[in-house]
Amino acid sequence: MNPKSNSDTIFSAPIDKIGDFTFDERVAEVFPDMIQRSVPGYSNIISAIGMLAERFVKPHSKVYDLGCSLGAATLSMRRHIQQEGCEIIAVDNSAAMVERCKLHVNAYRSDTPVQVVEADIRDIDIQDASVVVLNFTLQFLSPKDRQSLLEKIYAGLRPGGILILSEKYIFEDNISNELLIDLHHDFKRANGYSELEISQKRSAIENVMRPDSIQTHKDRFKDIGFSSSEVWFQCFNFGSMFAIK
Repeated sequence: MNPKSNSDTIFSAPIDKIGDFTFDERVAEVFPDMIQRSVPGYSNIISAIGMLAERFVKPHSKVYDLGCSLGAATLSMRRHIQQEGCEIIAVDNSAAMVERCKLHVNAYRSDTPVQVVEADIRDIDIQDASVVVLNFTLQFLSPKDRQSLLEKIYAGLRPGGILILSEKYIFEDNISNELLIDLHHDFKRANGYSELEISQKRSAIENVMRPDSIQTHKDRFKDIGFSSSEVWFQCFNFGSMFAIK
C-alpha cells in the first residue's frame, strides 16, 4: 500500500458544512498518522500502558481496553503480560476500527488471547478485571454517562486493580487553558497540519468531545471509592491518569 494513502488529509480541503467528527472508514484508514500528529506523547502513553499492565495484571484475570480503536494499547499490554490465564477484551463501537484491530491482533502470536468486540462500551459487563484501559475514550461519552461507566468499571475490578484513563483536559484558569490549547496547536503545526486543517478539525470535534478537568476526574475517582489516583503523564492539555481500587 502506498504510504501516502495513510496520511491524514481529511480536513486539508475546505469543507462547506462541517459535521460532527466520527470514527468512520476514512478516519480508521489514517488513524495512526492522525493520532501521532495530533496527540502529544501518544507513543509514550502506549508504551507505559504496557508497563503498567505488566505490573498490575493478575493470573487468570481479565484485561479490558474500552474504546480500543486499532488496538495499540491492547498490543502493548499483550507484549508485557507475563501472567498465565489472562484474556484481553478489546471493545470499540466503530466497525471500521474493529475490522482493522482484528487484523493487527491476528498478525502477532501470543499466549494471551484477545477478544475484539464491536459494541458500545457502556453495554459491556466488566468482570474479574485486574486492568481496565480508557485511552482517550471517556471524553467522547456524554458527560452524564461517565460516572456510571466508571462505577461499573470499579465494581468489576479486583481489589488492587488499576484503571488507566488517558484524556484531553480543560483547565479552570483561563490563561493557562488558552496557553495549553495554543501549545497544542503549535504541536500540530510542527507536525505538518495547516491552519485550515486545525480549524476544521476543531469545529468537527468540539460537539463530540467534551473534556473534563483533572480535578473533576480525581473527584469522580474518590467519590466512586478508588483508594488512590494521580496524573502519571501530561504534555500540554493531554495526559493520562491511574486510579487504583
